[in-house]
Amino acid sequence: MKVEDVKKIGVVGAGIMGRGIAQVCALADYKVTARDINDELLEKAKNDLIDGRFGLKRALERGKITQEQYDLAIKNITFTTSMEELCKDVDVIIEAIPEILHLKVKMFRELDKLCPERTILASNTSGFPIGAMAGATDRPDKVVGMHWFNPAPVMKLVEIIKTDLTSEETVNCIKDLALKFGKTPIIVKDADQRYGFVASRAYNALVRECMLIVQEGTATPEQVDTALKLGYNLPMGPFELIGLVGKLGRTESKTA
Repeated sequence: MKVEDVKKIGVVGAGIMGRGIAQVCALADYKVTARDINDELLEKAKNDLIDGRFGLKRALERGKITQEQYDLAIKNITFTTSMEELCKDVDVIIEAIPEILHLKVKMFRELDKLCPERTILASNTSGFPIGAMAGATDRPDKVVGMHWFNPAPVMKLVEIIKTDLTSEETVNCIKDLALKFGKTPIIVKDADQRYGFVASRAYNALVRECMLIVQEGTATPEQVDTALKLGYNLPMGPFELIGLVGKLGRTESKTA
């Protein structure tokens, strides 16, 4: 499948990442179906997609999008609890369910049965091996990683992860799709020995060393953040980022 053949995108999981991805897809003028397990989660997703910190309304108020783009995105998104509705006539599925490997494998097995043969199945996993999900399907050539970064409407990087069986056509389609979303894609190999691909692995190593610096009493978390921001021009220190991600996660758990 080529990018020009993509008309409908399905997003599995309407949490923080899923609804952000759905928002980006809809703004790029794709028909999007976002699926989650119950109406309460879908209602939360709808409200956050429109009124959330990185939602459409805030983007409109800041001049990031026009009223026409806002209206188009709203029109393009459908929410459902039905797997059948999600998979009907879909060209690309982006899986964004919780980061639990056996759940993802089960989901890919079900998607493989319900989706048309042409459908590309992409996982937003931060670091689980794509091969494990591809092995649950009869279409390993159409299974690929598409790792977005939080918040999806803002962050530019998308890691595209290919296995030994992922076809070049699939990789190129997802790469071109990321470009249409205004993202910067990098194509990397699947990793089955460690958790993470490029960004997550490198950042986890940084965080481990920063934790050790604090545990040894060499510096405080605030000093570490200052050193890395001023010394390496990072926009945010690791402890600041950990605090922000934790805050977003707590907000999600209270409202979902």
